[in-house]
Amino acid sequence: MAWVRLEYCAFVRLLLLIGFVSGLFGCYAPLKKEAQRPEDALAPTRYFFPTFHDDLNFDSLAIAIKRNFEYLDKLDPTTTFTYGPYQVTAEQVRRTQDDFLEFIKKNPGPEEIKKEIRNHYLLLRATGRAGNPKVLFTGYFEPLFHGSLTPDETFKYPLYGRPDDLLIIDLSLFSDKFEGMTITARMTDNQITPYYSRFQIEMEKSLEGRKLEIAWMKDRVDVAFLHIQGSGRLVLPDGDTVSVGYQASNGRPYHSIGRYLLKQGLMKRDQISMQGIRKFLSDNPEMIDEVLNHNPSYVFFRTLERGPLGNIGVPITPGRSLALDSRLFPKGALAFVSCKKPVVDKEGAITEWRPFSRFVLNQDTGGAIKGAGRADLFWGNGPYAELAAGHMNHEGMVYILIKKP
Repeated sequence: MAWVRLEYCAFVRLLLLIGFVSGLFGCYAPLKKEAQRPEDALAPTRYFFPTFHDDLNFDSLAIAIKRNFEYLDKLDPTTTFTYGPYQVTAEQVRRTQDDFLEFIKKNPGPEEIKKEIRNHYLLLRATGRAGNPKVLFTGYFEPLFHGSLTPDETFKYPLYGRPDDLLIIDLSLFSDKFEGMTITARMTDNQITPYYSRFQIEMEKSLEGRKLEIAWMKDRVDVAFLHIQGSGRLVLPDGDTVSVGYQASNGRPYHSIGRYLLKQGLMKRDQISMQGIRKFLSDNPEMIDEVLNHNPSYVFFRTLERGPLGNIGVPITPGRSLALDSRLFPKGALAFVSCKKPVVDKEGAITEWRPFSRFVLNQDTGGAIKGAGRADLFWGNGPYAELAAGHMNHEGMVYILIKKP
């Protein structure tokens, strides 16, 4: 049976060689189970580095980094962030981005960037979804809606500010096993209960009469899409504008209305986009309540002096601000992404999706952005931003950078 042992040894050596080559060339093995902890959401990249081509002008990256400093400079320098297997202080993050800001002033090319990152930075890759090492990208933008600061027959659908009975409870105060976990609730009859759902707020008028309205809009569908985007700008009847942004949510899970329409057989997969859903609801007004209330999540807004703001409290930058799951990824991190963006013809129609890559900052999050395999890119405002955000649903890669100790 010596030949059996010899063949077995050869087989083991082959497996070891395959493992080495996979690590060398970046053939990432998919996770059997999606990351549940920050330590598992990022994996060090030691051999295979992407081509660090940035498709935008570095001026916009400089703006995003300087805005990031507003967030970092408010933190205790010893505040720690989890970068996969590493614990990193706010001081290290600030130094990383300060040095990178100085570096991009030289307008470096991809090879210069690659050399700089190899020599001076740790590169960590988002581990993706279960069974798929890539990240699913969607997009969001700053929508423009007609609104009013007073209600009338035209403007009758309210945007609510945060209710005073909405409680956010830190569960880690009760047990270490709930570290990083919170619940959103309200008190009723001396008991903690979930906060009102979208159905209760919209259909049962649970918040009516409490003077929580900060503005009114023309259309329930506009209100729902503003909830999904998280921020927007209202054009008032006198032509002035006011920016509104996320203040809190009811804590209920986000359920995709696009996925609901697909599951019910009401729309086909290639029809699912923000624009496609709007058209369906316009053509089928009798289904608006059913479709919108499928999503129990509800967002409360505030007016903004400048905006839109990300979850770290600084203005987000078109094309340079990324939204990731804040439970898993470090806030304010410098990142590099690759995905696809639309090419649009003169009539405003998408003709193709072309690969792109760029440096971004993790400055936001979202109710639908859950897990190590999801990312949301902020496109800004205007027709192209709306088109890109409404149709983006492509796989790509997310890397996060931190200066070597």
